[in-house]
Amino acid sequence: MSYGIYIGRNHTADGHAWLAGYGDEPSSHWLELVPRQTHAPGATIEVGVSPASDLPGIRSTIPQVPETFRHLRVSYSHYLGVPAPITNGGLNEHGVAVRDIWSPSRPELIAMTPPDQSGPNYSDLASIVLERARTAREGVEIIAALIAGHGYSCYGGNSHIIADPEEAWVVIEFAGARKLWVAERLGPDAIRASRPGWIGAIPAAPDDTFRFPDHFIAFAIDQGWYDPAQGPFDVNRVYGDGKGRWEGVQWVEAEMRARAARPEKIGFKDVVWSIASEKLTGDTAGYGQMVPLTHPRHDALRVMWHAPVGPVTSTLVPVFLGMSDVPLEFGPHRYLTSGESARFLDTRHAGRNPDTVSHIPQGAEVTRAAFQTGKRLMHLAFQMPEPLLAEVWAYCRATEARLAEELPDVLRSAEILLDAEEAPLAERLLTDHAATRLLAALTETEALAAAAEIRLRAAGALNFGIPRGPAQIW
Repeated sequence: MSYGIYIGRNHTADGHAWLAGYGDEPSSHWLELVPRQTHAPGATIEVGVSPASDLPGIRSTIPQVPETFRHLRVSYSHYLGVPAPITNGGLNEHGVAVRDIWSPSRPELIAMTPPDQSGPNYSDLASIVLERARTAREGVEIIAALIAGHGYSCYGGNSHIIADPEEAWVVIEFAGARKLWVAERLGPDAIRASRPGWIGAIPAAPDDTFRFPDHFIAFAIDQGWYDPAQGPFDVNRVYGDGKGRWEGVQWVEAEMRARAARPEKIGFKDVVWSIASEKLTGDTAGYGQMVPLTHPRHDALRVMWHAPVGPVTSTLVPVFLGMSDVPLEFGPHRYLTSGESARFLDTRHAGRNPDTVSHIPQGAEVTRAAFQTGKRLMHLAFQMPEPLLAEVWAYCRATEARLAEELPDVLRSAEILLDAEEAPLAERLLTDHAATRLLAALTETEALAAAAEIRLRAAGALNFGIPRGPAQIW
């Protein structure tokens, strides 16, 4: 399902916009740094869904571009049968950030979706925008061109928030294989939460705020779903679930607008709260992600804050485009990775059935798994909200505050090195800083979990009944 929130720069204490959120998926998650790559003429990429997906389709190929951009992203291994690895988005070297958010299409469109649907799926679109877009607007144009030229494969409807330091766009892609999509521009005064992705009334023709294909409104008229005499075309009512802005969206947007109205406006801690509050974030949140939308003097200095599980019980740590690699502990492991329960770190049967061999390298699997460790602490804290959940929350927020306080010095140090044309030294600085802070957070998470388990056992409070967790608004 996923969740994203965009906060325009006019509402923030530091004068830049933010894009934040998390993914809702039941499988393993890991942080990836994807390098800039060149591709041979005629190269292609495989996209779409498969006959085994919840809404079946066929895999197809589309042309690859000559060069794809460096980016950070979180990937995961399962959602509704969409072929792995899957991504909800991240941040690229041009400062384009992407969040993927579910957005259900009306039932008739889902029913129209043919079993041989083809074209990029939601994850393909997120990845391709990260690989190809220099601006958020260009990201919208890329999605529009891909759908027009190759179609769109879905599981029932989806959306994206694409943002850069100047603006953001909500893009909704609809089920039905009718190449229906719509985009709305969000400017510096916007505060927009998506869960699900939502767009309301649009004009009769595209303009600088709204984009959609030529047949977008005409198709609804032909289906008898819209009569122009009834007033403006309401996208959610005509093509979506018809529920308008959900209660949770209204609540978090109202809370953030109230914070923006203060003299101090919205600060770092407020953005963290918007994705970490126990009213919004529980076990389904597979990770946390926040991007300050800025244009530093060097692309290597772009920052993404990352938590390996839902940040209600996990610390967000800054990572950088200029790193050389991600610690193995935060990469893929077998825990909750789709298909791994039937595979081995053993090749004896590979000749008869190659899929018996684990997809996870043995050297990575023997390291600690940040995702698994974070889940352990989460479910210990959820069993005793007072005082455990409150204590873990306080630890995470205090740690983030310290990291935020030291970050400007780290970025300035790397900037001095880059200005002096010492890029390898800057890369080493950023890599070492991120790895040290990520691994320290992991070690402290292990310690908190060990202490929490002792406390729960001593109190006879380990829960073997209905799982406990915060009361969430969605």
